[in-house]
Amino acid sequence: MGIGGIYEDMHLLTVNAGSSSIRLAAFAIQGSAIQRVTEIDQARAAAHENLLARLLRQGNIPRVTGVAHRIVHGGEKLTAPCLIDAAVEREIERLAPLAPLHNPAALAWIRACRELLGPDIPQAAVFDTAFFATLPKVSAIYALPHALARHHGIRRYGFHGLAHQAMWRAWRRLRPQVPEGGRVISLQLGSGCSVAAIDRGVPRDTSMGFSPLEGLVMATRCGDVDPGALTFLQRAEGLTPEQLERVLNESSGLLGVSGKSGDLRMLLASDDPRARLAIDLYCYRIRKYIGAYLAVLDGAHAVLFGGGAGEHAAAVRRQIVNGMEWCGLRLDEPANQATIGVEGRISAPDSALDVWVVPVDEAAVLAEEAIKLFPC
Repeated sequence: MGIGGIYEDMHLLTVNAGSSSIRLAAFAIQGSAIQRVTEIDQARAAAHENLLARLLRQGNIPRVTGVAHRIVHGGEKLTAPCLIDAAVEREIERLAPLAPLHNPAALAWIRACRELLGPDIPQAAVFDTAFFATLPKVSAIYALPHALARHHGIRRYGFHGLAHQAMWRAWRRLRPQVPEGGRVISLQLGSGCSVAAIDRGVPRDTSMGFSPLEGLVMATRCGDVDPGALTFLQRAEGLTPEQLERVLNESSGLLGVSGKSGDLRMLLASDDPRARLAIDLYCYRIRKYIGAYLAVLDGAHAVLFGGGAGEHAAAVRRQIVNGMEWCGLRLDEPANQATIGVEGRISAPDSALDVWVVPVDEAAVLAEEAIKLFPC
């Protein structure tokens, strides 16, 4: 349906503040129907108000109906999309230490939208943790003293929920003949990286846990580390908790191992041994999780690659999948090389599991979830 009638003056904005970028989009809306009008995707640089004003000019948007924000951490209280009021804003702020690269940035955007658009424009929060709120208890808890964990809300929350939802929805569209969608392992490989085991639309496990630090090696985040090594490092270096958090969030991962960069493109172009080691560790950790989640799901129908590296780095996908013929997983290398930034199947015809590249559209999921909350 083309833009016309009510589409001309009712628009929903989506704000996705990532760990290294900002993605803004505007959707024309009519009831539950949405159509993307314009978007901005860039590294964090320009002032919030300038980017918002640019989006409105770029899309020729005269009226904003509401704004939907991706919020990384919703904790135990915020487990479903909701309108943002003072109490919700306070809870997002309270959880900021658990997602220091994301929640503070999202709060800044909430306040910038209120300042530019006015306090009467409703804003909604859609939480990355919500998709994983019903993880089975066995995959949601840590082996810590029960009373201590309960008192402090220490559990595995999971993150990148919007991205994994987007990949799951794309898989259902691509393979509708698989009963109830079957079992899928989805890989979100951006600056932050995570993997999810999904059984007929229900998450059974995911690599990120209490914070977005757990799991895979990421651009600047460490992923899985023996906690004993961290307490040792804190004592040996005399680090405060805040200093240790900065090391784990901002100086580790690909950047820490390579000593050069957290950008996979730069590391792939380098012949430095430490750059090679960083890539090897990155791919090894992903392979390890795929194997674990095949066990969790009792086998799978598909492995899905999304996110910047998942969608664009054919060499990384090859290194992850090669050698997994033992479980029937085989790559079609010409298809792998040809599928850059677009949707496509990259598994061989005789592969027992499908392997797909699925561009992740978090903005569409944001809009679809938030539109239910706004008067239209």
